Amino acid sequence: MATQPPPDFDVCIDALLGIGGNIGGRLKPGDAASELMQAWLEVMQSSPAPRLAVDVPTGLDADTGFSDATEFIANSNRSVWAKSLFTLSLLTLKPGLFTAHGRDHAGEVWFDDLGVQATTAVAPCAWLLGADRVGQPLRMKAVHASHKGSFGDVAILGGESASTRHMTGAALLAARAALHAGAGRVFVALLGKAVINLDVQQPELMFRSPEALDLKHQVVVCGCGGGEAVKTVIAKVLSAATRAVLDADALNAVANDPQLQTQLKARHHRGHSTVLTPHPLEAARLLGTTAAEVQASRLTAARQLAERFQCVVVLKGSGTVIAAPGQQTFVNASGNALLATAGTGDVLAGMIGAYLAGGIEAFEAACNAVFAHGQRADTWAAEQPGRGLTASALASY
Repeated sequence: MATQPPPDFDVCIDALLGIGGNIGGRLKPGDAASELMQAWLEVMQSSPAPRLAVDVPTGLDADTGFSDATEFIANSNRSVWAKSLFTLSLLTLKPGLFTAHGRDHAGEVWFDDLGVQATTAVAPCAWLLGADRVGQPLRMKAVHASHKGSFGDVAILGGESASTRHMTGAALLAARAALHAGAGRVFVALLGKAVINLDVQQPELMFRSPEALDLKHQVVVCGCGGGEAVKTVIAKVLSAATRAVLDADALNAVANDPQLQTQLKARHHRGHSTVLTPHPLEAARLLGTTAAEVQASRLTAARQLAERFQCVVVLKGSGTVIAAPGQQTFVNASGNALLATAGTGDVLAGMIGAYLAGGIEAFEAACNAVFAHGQRADTWAAEQPGRGLTASALASY
């Protein structure tokens, strides 16, 4: 066995440890064989040559997408990680290739079942959410004799304006997204000291006071830029709204109030639909843990939230996870780093609200909106390479 890499090579093949292998668990500091594997791994990772990983890249957990090599990536030249990366997944696709650190480590994923027939003895732990799993946009399958009431009403409750900060933009982004995603009418109820009665860029939006909303008959998207003021309305939303999307500060309010948590759990037993859209830190607050622990096992965290609060959970991030009680968990295959900018989460919340307003069941609405949200970013990257994508452009794209 060679102990030194060649001075020049055209391709790297990473087949060091296989499934279950990870740097922390399998490569032992001070062990000669482990240190040799570590050295070779770092040569491959720092090389500009294309790399093919067999089954899973070394250091990546096949189930969770967590990687012990994250620190190395963070300290590496970013241009190195733009090289050609490929992973040949054998027998079955592994969820860890598509969420958390998986997409950065795995690159383009290929699949070979090795001619082995699939067995039903062990149920899949998750499914990959792709275009084959989502439906057509609401307007594309609507009858000609439709009217605005055919596509439902969405009410956006958020956008606090206070003495030290103003978050009106978050509510407007969610509202514009709901409108462009197909909602018949979109109402905006701003919180705090915000006084706006017209969005000049989107005059179709209708502004109301929070008290004037018809929570029973509208899909309520609550929390986008809600700030502290969301605490004054969240209890009423939980008790009265039959269909709700809770995002951002609405989630933080729930996390900090046991009574609100009880209200949230009770919604399922009353036949109400709820979709939670946390990022990892918000999910950690709801679970009483840390963002790092959520990221270390994203599928588990999403399922725990879904079971605890008996609702649909959209755990955002690379490989967004969609979970719900009694449903198969999905990992989203669309999207890219263009979505890592302020406001794109508000856009997603508005899109989910529009899909719910159109009559789609909560879990399906979440799956469809999450995939479409990422697909828009993928289309933008293909059509306008090198150009940044803002949340406002995403909402109307």
